[in-house]
Amino acid sequence: MSSFTEFRANMAKGWPFTTLPSLDWAAQAPTYGDADPRIISTALARAERRPSGNWYPFAASSQIASKATGSEVAGVQIVAWRGADGGLLVAPRACPHLGADLATAPVECGTLVCPWHGLRLSERRHGTWKPFPAYDDGVLCWVRLDAVGGEEPTDAPIVPERPGHPQIAAVARLEGTCEPRDIVANRLDPWHGAWFHPYSFTQLKVLSAPPAVDEVPDAQDRFLVDVTFRIGKLGVPVIAEFTAPGPRTVVMRIVEGEGVGSVVETHGTPLGPGPDGLPRTAVLEASIAYSDRPNFGKGLVAAPLIRPLMRAAAARLWRDDLAYAERLYALRSGR
Repeated sequence: MSSFTEFRANMAKGWPFTTLPSLDWAAQAPTYGDADPRIISTALARAERRPSGNWYPFAASSQIASKATGSEVAGVQIVAWRGADGGLLVAPRACPHLGADLATAPVECGTLVCPWHGLRLSERRHGTWKPFPAYDDGVLCWVRLDAVGGEEPTDAPIVPERPGHPQIAAVARLEGTCEPRDIVANRLDPWHGAWFHPYSFTQLKVLSAPPAVDEVPDAQDRFLVDVTFRIGKLGVPVIAEFTAPGPRTVVMRIVEGEGVGSVVETHGTPLGPGPDGLPRTAVLEASIAYSDRPNFGKGLVAAPLIRPLMRAAAARLWRDDLAYAERLYALRSGR
């Protein structure tokens, strides 16, 4: 390596940003020719054949704290809270006595106290009322619903590999009128990034995509993307891979550039039909940032300020992408 090349490499390591030219959105190279619908549909079909163990993420780990929290997953009303040891507990939301909403129940020493008649409920079974298997991976909370999933259950969810420490994680949650497959299909179309989200992505090029066939070796079943993340007039160029390790999950992982190992997990969790009878799906996007820079760990003292910014950035993207997913559902359902 020449001295000049070494100097440039050290500069890139110390300053990962590039100055971006003024954006001319309409002058971008069109990507419709490469975004073959068959590539997306076959990648989606392969993802839907992968096992989930009947696990569904439903909330950020930080969301389930001292109070009971109600939610719905695949038409099942659930309540989540923390036991006396801080562990995650999830159970049917209706009190087994007269059906009171346990999401309104106070939690005392890890026990739900029904506000209607004082029935105390915990991790133990009470008649037909029985807690569901639950799992907290430190970023997301999961519930296992065997009657809904219908697959061979697993002891824990199949969580994608995540970066080590130090790291900072943030979870954004939005809901839309669509099905999980529409969320996954959106993420398996990386070609739309710079067109649909010019405020976040630029200079995007899909380096490789899996073939449009039914079976693909795992090593080839990925999209490799060269993209620059936009931060105002500055950009951070990276190479990222997109994979679908489960039927309702897509993972973007940075494999080259700043923050190698950082991941963004996108999970589509079915909620059940809305008042109009149409399906609702929650998008849970977990962004887990990592860096091997010496001062990255020290900077995590500012994590309480950084996490809201990470959530806001993900929410902005998904407000647009939910329109994409809802359109896919509308076309497929003939609405």
